[in-house]
Amino acid sequence: MQAGSLANQDMTVRFWGVRGSIPCPGEANAGYGGNTSCVEVRCGPHRLVFDAGTGLYELGVEQDHTVTVDLDLFLTHTHYDHVWGWPHFMPLLDRHNKVRVHAGHLDEGGRIEAIMLGLIDDPLNLVNRKTLAAAVSFHDFTIGEVLEPRPGVRIRTAPLVHPNRAVGYRVEYQGRVVCYVTDTEHKKDGLDQNILRLIEGADIMIYDATYTDEEYPKFVGWGHSTWQEGARLCQEAKVKTYVVFHHDPSHDDAFMDRVQAAVSAERPGSIVAREGLVLRP
Repeated sequence: MQAGSLANQDMTVRFWGVRGSIPCPGEANAGYGGNTSCVEVRCGPHRLVFDAGTGLYELGVEQDHTVTVDLDLFLTHTHYDHVWGWPHFMPLLDRHNKVRVHAGHLDEGGRIEAIMLGLIDDPLNLVNRKTLAAAVSFHDFTIGEVLEPRPGVRIRTAPLVHPNRAVGYRVEYQGRVVCYVTDTEHKKDGLDQNILRLIEGADIMIYDATYTDEEYPKFVGWGHSTWQEGARLCQEAKVKTYVVFHHDPSHDDAFMDRVQAAVSAERPGSIVAREGLVLRP
């Protein structure tokens, strides 16, 4: 894995939002960023976006408006911090653009279309029922399915431990693997086997490390994990690069710098995600 620009690379990962729970703008968080979950994975000409937190707004603002947007949006779940950017995603205002929305966390009979269109019912939103112009389609799947959304792109899915359910993703493209595993709570009696199978041998694993092991006992049942558990999973599954993600809003830059130092000592080469970071498997 190495950092790099987006140009002329077959597979890249870019972080548009790295926080969990609620946006946390301000000077104390400027280094790592305050926007909530949104990660873009480019597989050659294909654009995949994981979660629609407030980072999705930033992605839309930086979009080259002379180029047509054609992307697949995959949701882990629809808690607010993972969908807040949707009503403010400016490419949805252009009729030339195409967006396919995928979700698998809903109970039987649930439809992602109803949720995502419900979020733009408010006419005060930038994107609302009247202004929505892009060609948007909605696709529900069952957790555990293997998806092939674009030619040459294969995505495995797995269940995560989170209130109201969530989905983990494994993206496979041209022999490289990127895994996106948030939001999930680790098990008390050993490593989560569903996650281990999903991330086995991955080039990059992005993991919900909201807490530290020391903080975690105060938040049991909230559906989140620790950077130490992520390191343990990576070690067992032989993951190449571990990316700490979904930072708690109370963890400022100084705190995250300490996490970076600690995770680097525990597992050299590990990275604490920050907005704007670009990685190449």
